[in-house]
Amino acid sequence: MDRLLAMDKQEYVSRMQTECRRILEEVADAVNAAPTGNVISGSEMQVRDLMAEFRRKAFEAAVQMRIDSTESSFSPSR
Repeated sequence: MDRLLAMDKQEYVSRMQTECRRILEEVADAVNAAPTGNVISGSEMQVRDLMAEFRRKAFEAAVQMRIDSTESSFSPSR
């Protein structure tokens, strides 16, 4: 394999929308659950962890889709 092909950007965005929405809903829940007067300290670590999870999943999905795009176009020789 000399070169990876590009993935379908629209397909990637479409696949990640559900995950993005889930993470953002959890961010909202974390901020809403934080005690009054301590909103930042009461939610920032959970929000940080949620965003790190999303970053990891987004990157893994993008890399995997690029690899899959290349492998699906591969035609083995006889």
